[in-house]
Amino acid sequence: MTSRLDILCDAVYIRLESWLYMAPAILNRVKELRVARGWTQEQLAHAVGVSRQSINSIERDRYVPSLLLALLFARVFGCSTDQIFTLERKK
Repeated sequence: MTSRLDILCDAVYIRLESWLYMAPAILNRVKELRVARGWTQEQLAHAVGVSRQSINSIERDRYVPSLLLALLFARVFGCSTDQIFTLERKK
């Protein structure tokens, strides 16, 4: 026997499931902020303690930085993390 609660739960689950399958993309402004300050990738890499290749991968959206690295970017650029990184839903 199906109750109204079961039907409601199924509807919520289906809505949640479709939302989860739309993988979010993390957009970043690392290159824009670095270039605006006249820094090379090597200079930024040294400032946050990673390799130049890591900076290149982040700028090309091939690598999503850890929370620690995102916080270091915020400190180095003097702005909040949400001014650097944005969560956007892919369509």
